[in-house]
Amino acid sequence: MKKILLLLLFSISLAFSQESINYQTPSSEILELVEYDRPPSVTYDRDKNFMLFLYRDNYKSIEDLSQKELRLAGLRINPKKNIGSRITYYNNVKIKNLKSKNPEINDIIGIPNNPLIANINWSPNQKNIAFTNTSSDGVRLWVLNLESRSLTKLSDLKLNSNIGDVINWVNDNEIIVKVIPENKQNLIDQDGIVPMGPTISSNEGENAQNRTYQDLLKNKTDEFNFEQLVTSDLYLINLNGKIQKWLDADMYTSISPSPDGNFIMVSNIKKPFSYIVTYGRFPRTTNIYNYEGKIISNLANTPLIEELP
Repeated sequence: MKKILLLLLFSISLAFSQESINYQTPSSEILELVEYDRPPSVTYDRDKNFMLFLYRDNYKSIEDLSQKELRLAGLRINPKKNIGSRITYYNNVKIKNLKSKNPEINDIIGIPNNPLIANINWSPNQKNIAFTNTSSDGVRLWVLNLESRSLTKLSDLKLNSNIGDVINWVNDNEIIVKVIPENKQNLIDQDGIVPMGPTISSNEGENAQNRTYQDLLKNKTDEFNFEQLVTSDLYLINLNGKIQKWLDADMYTSISPSPDGNFIMVSNIKKPFSYIVTYGRFPRTTNIYNYEGKIISNLANTPLIEELP
């Protein structure tokens, strides 16, 4: 009889332990602390003709917080969307024309449903704003014309917003963007790999002060995934919709056009990678290109910097 009773109690405890419930809504007192009308961020053009209002949610959703994150060489990346995993998006944009006699805050024409806006970048003449909108399958380039309040998606190319600036205005009508290469390889799932041996670090016997960093590369799998995630093609996109490849795939970090748009300074990461410093100290090459994408000058070749006071 005792055995039957114990078995019954054990079965009941198992049944309760397997119960699955949804997240609960907190009390109204707590909700009032987080569910409030957040004031928008505000930005102006150079001549103060237009005022842009940028709205965002008060907090991230459970879905956002549950998405996969890779931490590599100091970067925190959403590998599915190819954008930083900790980025805070804007979900609406409005505009006020300060030149008008009766300026009002107006909605944008053509804004997509449930937008996730980031990487806002003004054109040199301050008449247009380029930014990225992130959807479930990647990042796209959009441009807002301030005078008409019209919003246009310039292309369906999937942008690479994992490292550095993804949007770079060359002139008033053209933008260089980083694009996911067509030959990008699938990432390696670290959890499904059985290591064949230890990861060995050697010390040459030199004393050197150094900081410690989070999210460093740890092994060859991390190296492979890092290279795949930061490699991009560079495309030149015109506001009229014309698209052309500007430079072939490489690990590009910064892109800096000259004021007249005739020359572009481009930096890209080189190997070997390091397991003790972030990508900012990896080897890199900086070249000057002309508008047509031909190298004019090699400006600098920076070696790996692991020892730096």
